[in-house]
Amino acid sequence: MTLSGNAVRLQAITNVEAYVPPAISFDPAEAPGEIWGANVFTLAEMRLRLPKAAYKSVVATIEKGAKLDPAIADSVASVMKDWALSKGATHYAHVFYPMTGLTAEKHDSFLEPVGDGQTLAEFAGKTLIQGEPDASSFPSGGLRSTFEARGYTGWDVTSPAYILENPNGNTLCIPTVFVSMTGEALDYKTPLLRSQQAMGAQAERILRLFGHEDFDHIVSFCGPEQEYFLIDRHFFLARPDLINSGRTLFGAKPPKGQEFDDHYFGAIPDRVLGFMMDTERELFKLGIPAKTRHNEVAPGQFEIAPMFEKANIAADHQQLLMTTFKNIAKKHGMECLFHEKPFAGVNGSGKHVNFSLGNAQFGSLLVPGDTPHENAQFLVFCAAVIRAVHKFSGLLRVSVASATNDHRLGANEAPPAIISIFLGDQLADVFEQIAKGAATSSKGKGSMIIGVDTLPVLPTDPGDRNRTSPFAFTGNRFEFRAPGSGQTINVPMIILNTIMADSLDYMATWLEKAVGEGEDFDMAVQKLLTEIITEHGAVVFNGDGYSDNWAVEAEARGLPNLKMTLDAIPELGKPEAIEVFEKYGVFNARELHSREEVRYEMYALTVGVEAKLTLEMGSTVILPAAIRYQTELAQNVATLKAAGVEPDLTMLQTVSAPISDLTAALTALKAGMDAHGGDTAAEEAAHAQSLLALMDDVRWAADTLENLVADDLWPLPTYQEMLYIL
Repeated sequence: MTLSGNAVRLQAITNVEAYVPPAISFDPAEAPGEIWGANVFTLAEMRLRLPKAAYKSVVATIEKGAKLDPAIADSVASVMKDWALSKGATHYAHVFYPMTGLTAEKHDSFLEPVGDGQTLAEFAGKTLIQGEPDASSFPSGGLRSTFEARGYTGWDVTSPAYILENPNGNTLCIPTVFVSMTGEALDYKTPLLRSQQAMGAQAERILRLFGHEDFDHIVSFCGPEQEYFLIDRHFFLARPDLINSGRTLFGAKPPKGQEFDDHYFGAIPDRVLGFMMDTERELFKLGIPAKTRHNEVAPGQFEIAPMFEKANIAADHQQLLMTTFKNIAKKHGMECLFHEKPFAGVNGSGKHVNFSLGNAQFGSLLVPGDTPHENAQFLVFCAAVIRAVHKFSGLLRVSVASATNDHRLGANEAPPAIISIFLGDQLADVFEQIAKGAATSSKGKGSMIIGVDTLPVLPTDPGDRNRTSPFAFTGNRFEFRAPGSGQTINVPMIILNTIMADSLDYMATWLEKAVGEGEDFDMAVQKLLTEIITEHGAVVFNGDGYSDNWAVEAEARGLPNLKMTLDAIPELGKPEAIEVFEKYGVFNARELHSREEVRYEMYALTVGVEAKLTLEMGSTVILPAAIRYQTELAQNVATLKAAGVEPDLTMLQTVSAPISDLTAALTALKAGMDAHGGDTAAEEAAHAQSLLALMDDVRWAADTLENLVADDLWPLPTYQEMLYIL
């Protein structure tokens, strides 16, 4: 029987109440450490299986950045195949990350027929190194025409292969780059690897100036904190807007929202905790270091935070984490939402990208120590961050720009669109001293006396944290808080690596010149730091980023305020952007232009889908429900009049007004959608942006009706149901 109208909503609630947790799928006696990396082709596995020379060659590539020797490919492919077969794999897949921001994969079987009905498992070195998926149907921003189909995947030896499990068979997954036949990047991994290489080379120049020799490559590290929502899947399937766009295009605020702050860090619901435990087990098997789990601020919102990893591996793991969460949520009868703002009026979700650089020998190069004013090496690397963020704030802003993140940035829940740096009291004081000539002291740690005899004295940091800053120093790293929960971390890491390469290059060149001219190195460092903080200190702001005064002050400081995505995208086409990306070999001009075009296209497509959904749902779901209620009221009025009773028309008039508003708003939205969008991707995006106000008018009328129409006639699961029934 097909359900319609309110019956769908009521059935969804009934199904939630009847939820039965899935059966335990693992041995409770299993030691946690036993499963770590069980499905990863690690260096330990290679050491056991590969000839010694081949193993050393692979290690040199992964840890030293040496060029991969193609001669070892057959050896690696053979042992990788044997390992995968022992894990139950029947297929292999080159996994890559096209400019959709999602993961793509092409599966091929290991088995090949050899005659007489027999098959042989084959996996050659050339197959491991290179694949050839169709490139014509992925976004390319003009790098490839639709009729030009050839694209190549190339094995990324620095990111380990892994097994993707399925009840019906397993698959060996091999992380790869994805390029055109001209070698231009059609993906996010290629430029990330290029940018990391460029940044590392410049960082190593700085370290050599400080007297370090014979050290491993410097790389960037990343620890992305992932926020997400969970709702019962029955509610999800009853909301066409969630299915198609990932967010609710309609919905009145619930009577109780997040104003009590009772969900944040609260007790995790059993159903959610079961989901978290299952996801963590799968993540551990894949070598993904999930560390922290907790309730977030909004009802139905949660967070997972992994430990730091090399940026390239962290980016691959982040994509895999989102896929795992989606799959496991379904097994628990839930849907995992990664949209930045799935519920209007409720806190959205970010993906805080914690950034540092270093290697195993040095650790993080952003550790200040107890007396940062004496730690010249740290101050140089910290100053490089300050210069990079100030000089290229527009590029950082565009790295987090999307139609979905526009709903979140700038609200009192997320950083403003103005890119600034929070240093904290200790570092801000040190750099203020540097600006005046020299730093001679650092604020030390304090002690907190709580007044409870049984509690020890607790140490306090020399500075507080600032949750309103888009780029905040948090003790041994910088936390970029502006990325959205559904975005790939590849893009902000590409930008960070590239602009850090520029700053480190500038500073290394400056110091090399000064020392070459006979200047004392310590004095040269002092002069350089003074110059950097004097010219770029305007980007440092330790105050309230949510305040209205900050926007005024930021403008006076000359900091750009690129409020919306279409304000930010042109930053990619500026001469200084093209210059820095080409200088460090991260993008050529064509590749960079393609990213600009794809950004416009994705924006227009995202808003276009939402506009179609708004028109469809408003016309076929909400308006009919409201008219049914209006008809009931009108019939009651007619009945009373026929009985000689003068009816009160207040309710009928109250519901009729927003029905008229909704009808007019739907008509205006349709007219807006029918209008020509333009001939270029930028014009299409601008046209899509013009639809947002028309969609808001539809929503305002619809949400008004939700609070007026009889509950037994309202067809869509409401906010209070989706957020609180779990």
